[in-house]
Amino acid sequence: MENFDNLKKTQLYQSHIKLGGKIVDFGGWALPVQYGAGILEECKAVRQRAGLFDVSHMGEVDVIGSGAFDYIQRLVTNDITTMTPGRCRYAVLCYENGGAVDDVLIYKYSDDHYLFIVNAGNTDKDFAWMQQNAFGDVQIINNSSKWGQLALQGPKHQAVLNAAGFEGELPMKYYTFNDKMTVAGIPCLVSRTGYTGEDGVELYCAAEDTERLHAALMEAGKCVDMLPCGLGARDTLRFEAGMPLYGHEMNENITPMECDLGFAIKLNKPDFIGKDALLKPRQRKRIGLKLTGKGVARPEADVLLNGEKVGVVTSGGPAPSVGGNYCMALVNADADEHGAWAVSIRGRVIECESVPMPFYKRA
Repeated sequence: MENFDNLKKTQLYQSHIKLGGKIVDFGGWALPVQYGAGILEECKAVRQRAGLFDVSHMGEVDVIGSGAFDYIQRLVTNDITTMTPGRCRYAVLCYENGGAVDDVLIYKYSDDHYLFIVNAGNTDKDFAWMQQNAFGDVQIINNSSKWGQLALQGPKHQAVLNAAGFEGELPMKYYTFNDKMTVAGIPCLVSRTGYTGEDGVELYCAAEDTERLHAALMEAGKCVDMLPCGLGARDTLRFEAGMPLYGHEMNENITPMECDLGFAIKLNKPDFIGKDALLKPRQRKRIGLKLTGKGVARPEADVLLNGEKVGVVTSGGPAPSVGGNYCMALVNADADEHGAWAVSIRGRVIECESVPMPFYKRA
């Protein structure tokens, strides 16, 4: 039996064990990759009913002070000018070379208080970067240990919330939140966000309330046959929805422009870190491929166009919601998407066809 003593654990570690979660080492965290029903059933639950994820390993960093707006505008690729309290915005932190420090979600409480949600494995790095680039009247506080976070995703998530009982107004618009809610009697910030391509919410509560909230939602979820979901389903669902994953589609050497995140880059706003690099023509682009031959493309596999290597696979695998095996790839910017595509897996060449992303889009 594997020993997870040296790994970080969320408040739900024992709950995952009791639910039959198969624990793995995920970037230094002991987290469930799947439960007894298996990844395919968990994906189906989220696409058709509802699924519940523990995402308490994610990082939360507060930015507070009268200089918060100016500081964030300089720090991130997106423009926060039009953000009002209760809004969320997706953005990227860049190095001067345009490479990504991380992709983040920004929540606005007020003009002088914002909350950054950062990737778990990047929390310390992001926090250091944010401090290093601080100016003006800002306090940057890593409050990750104080929060628990659950993602309730799927078309029947509302029925689960109704069964659990809640007070306050649920955010109905995508990328909005309400931090004055109670769910199952527990104070929560509830946001209309997710990483699955489905409708749903993410719930933030005090770390010490996480077990109670999780148990209440699992009980409430019985009304729609909701399943607990692990990292495997989370990765498959985000992959089907064409959502980038840090360390795969983007990293310190891949710019958000190459990663096809132009919607989150506002080059017409005043200077921000990495802007000059992002103004240069991109060298690579992210594309979607469907394997027409037998096989599964995994990260780092060579991508061939008309027999020549033009890039590498960044994420690949089955897309059960649409059927077939797919991959996302980073290829030369001038690659002709109508050419003869293939991936080379340990020397075996498998034919592909270029397909639009996302591979799955909810009705």
